[in-house]
Amino acid sequence: MVEKTAKQPRGSGHASDDPGLWPFAAAQLAMDACFWWLERSPAEQGEGNLSWTTPNSVALELATMQLRDCSRIRSGQPALVCAPYALHRALIADFAPGHSVVQSLQEGGVDRVYVTDWRSATPSMRYLSIDSYLSDLNVAIDEIGAPVDLLGLCQGGWLSLLYAARFPAKVRRLVLVGAPVDLSIDSSLSRLVRNAPELVYEQLVARGGGNVSGEEMLRLWSRAPNRDDIVAALQRDLSDEEGTALLARFDRWNAETLNLPGTYYLEIVNRIFRENRIAGGTFVALGRTVDLKDINVPVFLLAGLDDDVVPAAQALATAGLLGTPPAFIAAASEPSNHLGLFMGARTHAHAWPRIAEWLRDDRSCVLARRA
Repeated sequence: MVEKTAKQPRGSGHASDDPGLWPFAAAQLAMDACFWWLERSPAEQGEGNLSWTTPNSVALELATMQLRDCSRIRSGQPALVCAPYALHRALIADFAPGHSVVQSLQEGGVDRVYVTDWRSATPSMRYLSIDSYLSDLNVAIDEIGAPVDLLGLCQGGWLSLLYAARFPAKVRRLVLVGAPVDLSIDSSLSRLVRNAPELVYEQLVARGGGNVSGEEMLRLWSRAPNRDDIVAALQRDLSDEEGTALLARFDRWNAETLNLPGTYYLEIVNRIFRENRIAGGTFVALGRTVDLKDINVPVFLLAGLDDDVVPAAQALATAGLLGTPPAFIAAASEPSNHLGLFMGARTHAHAWPRIAEWLRDDRSCVLARRA
């Protein structure tokens, strides 16, 4: 999810500013690109081989994910990081020392940390839906032990929000970082999805044999992230030896893409981004219409001032949709692009310690539930 790194397909205008959202940038694809997809051979998707930064074990194997347990102790309040399930691996939450959500939480005194490590979609997963992911998220939280502190990154944010509204008793606190929720607020992403013909999305799924191929999406663009893009994302100079290693690691992470189930993908495009059902109060999750006013737990919203994928106005507007009393909603904006919210050294030095401290403060939890 790097800003201004997307390649432009032949004959198109500006592409998406963030590779994590490339699967939704189909508005930039001309119809001749649809037929070009059909002429190409299917992409093979392998397993990622980059190691995690924080020692962890697999606590649970589910159809949609491996639940990563990064905990340093066996007791205490658990925090679950709901990684974005878009184009790249969940390693976005544990990229490198000084660039890791998991590490920042642990250094801030949050000792029990788990991460949703989403699986790349195989042919047998092509009919998995948003409900499938909510169901497995529910199983994972039951395994960890509810209530959890749920931290949703980017598109993991709207999934976490749906979960918290559907199962309010199982979430103690909610953190949403660069999360697109109300798509009526203008952004490059909402414009892209709104302007695309429906056939483009359907052809993309058909081209992947029922899934959306991450590798294929990556190949549709002409320019890889350049050094300036990566410097902005990681928020540090890359000219020293450590910077060189970070640059190489980023390149490998960027190349390790995930496939998405076609059913899941089309539900996101239509129900969330086109029809804005979450913000509009008409989204049905696991058989029940979700009302965000059912969420009354303390909430922390983090936005990037330089984020044009999920602009700060959009990320912070979620506060007005919730049932949480305003006194128990914390918000912060960082001078960061989208990816820098999760990987940026400056953001990890300033915003994430504040989030960890907020998670450890039990007083507002009790007061919010009473209110």
